[in-house]
Amino acid sequence: MLNNNNRYGVIDLGTNTFHLLIIEKSSTAISKEITRERIFIKLASEGIETIGAAPFQRGLKAMIRFSEILKEYQVSKIKAIGTAALRTASNGEEFVQLIFKKTGIQIELIDGTEEARLIYQGVKEAFPIGEEKVLIIDIGGGSVEFIIANQSGIKWSQSFPIGVAVLFKNFHKNDPISSNEIQAINTHLTQILAPLFNALKNHSVNKLIGASGTFDVIELFLSEKDTSGLFATVPVDRYAKFSKKIIHTSVAERLALQRLPDSRADLIVVALVLIDFIIDAVDIHSIVTSAYAMKEGILAEMT
Repeated sequence: MLNNNNRYGVIDLGTNTFHLLIIEKSSTAISKEITRERIFIKLASEGIETIGAAPFQRGLKAMIRFSEILKEYQVSKIKAIGTAALRTASNGEEFVQLIFKKTGIQIELIDGTEEARLIYQGVKEAFPIGEEKVLIIDIGGGSVEFIIANQSGIKWSQSFPIGVAVLFKNFHKNDPISSNEIQAINTHLTQILAPLFNALKNHSVNKLIGASGTFDVIELFLSEKDTSGLFATVPVDRYAKFSKKIIHTSVAERLALQRLPDSRADLIVVALVLIDFIIDAVDIHSIVTSAYAMKEGILAEMT
């Protein structure tokens, strides 16, 4: 079967989720989405230090499926990117090598700085960032990327090992989460995010742009969508009420919420605690959710 030279595929191998996105670039230079798929893998479900046997197999199965989809759509240019879990797990390299052996797909492991740069590139494709500086946040399972930027470029960025899988494992022991656990998370964030707060002394921001993950859920419940569908505005006061309600629910109560994906019911609480902490600490006045993140940033550079 011949490959289609106008089709591009990107695989984002995150700690919680593996994503596949395929687009086709036409002669008019407008890219058309062909298909996208998301599979929840939860590589860190048995610990962040080593990928457990079950998540290892889930990841392998997902990548074999993705390779079959890429062949079905005759994709000629493919890029697969591994982030926090694969770059830190003791058997991450073993996983990368096995995927190449089984599918021929070469996974590129990138560091947090490159991940932040690609997230910025993707967000720019969705939201018209102006001269005013904004704080972009991408909450992953293993890490969270913070980016201070405007339309002219990134002013500061850093990746921190405080992804939702990490926070959940280290702090969320009770169901519902206890006030002491929330306080412990906030104390931890105060210490570990000191470089962010130092950077904000030189770069004032009051708009938060959330890319993917938890922000997709927030958008489902609260968004005022832009007509383009590529970004949405979330009123801070509505977010605060939503967060307060969700944080104090049990996992069974969250599983009963129709719009909340079951796969996010366990980890969303610590994610909201993290967002609450940032909104309070940075004095955020406006929240925007971006439909695009790292995958779209990669594609923008591939095409």
